[in-house]
Amino acid sequence: MTAPLTPPPPPHDQSSHQAWQAPPPDGETVGEYGQDGPGMKTELREGAVIAVAVAVSGVLLGLLWLWLAPHVPLVGDQSGKSWAVYLKDSEGEQAAGVDGTFTLLALAFGVVSAVVVFLWRRRGGVPLVVALGVGGLLASVLAWRLGVWLGPEQDVIAHAKAVGKGVTFSAPLKLGAKGALLAWSLSALVVHLGLTALFGPRDPEPPYDDGPYAAPPA
Repeated sequence: MTAPLTPPPPPHDQSSHQAWQAPPPDGETVGEYGQDGPGMKTELREGAVIAVAVAVSGVLLGLLWLWLAPHVPLVGDQSGKSWAVYLKDSEGEQAAGVDGTFTLLALAFGVVSAVVVFLWRRRGGVPLVVALGVGGLLASVLAWRLGVWLGPEQDVIAHAKAVGKGVTFSAPLKLGAKGALLAWSLSALVVHLGLTALFGPRDPEPPYDDGPYAAPPA
């Protein structure tokens, strides 16, 4: 006499566990960069390209600063064999205008570079933001040194002797407010972060596992 066959107990529903237990296919990386991002190595390469491109564009900033900055007039005076150089207009604001011109140009260049980078890579990323900041600082330093190098002679005594006593000549191009070197980087970072927050792509919200808004079964 045989015992009645009892059906095996139904298996538990493991659909909720299989989703995270199943390993990803070979060669596929789970995560933001593997699914819908360019990858960290690609972002680092793009960041390096952006930093170099922004830094090189500092040449244009230096040339525009040299062209648009007001000239500070000086005049030389000779007493015996000694020379002295004075400001022709002691109440003039040309020196402040030199710093202001550099700052305004750097701010404009920062805005343009941020817009170009955002249009080229809307997703953004930390390497791109860092590249904008570093590239803007390098570009500002390059523009500053280039403008000083191409500007009027640095040795004002020699320049006064060359032009003669009482003749007006331009003072060397000088950036008095060194904080202006940060204008490009700050404007680029603020504009790029603002564009990314307003117009950047949004990550899809993950579906709920339980509740009335749960994702339908496959």
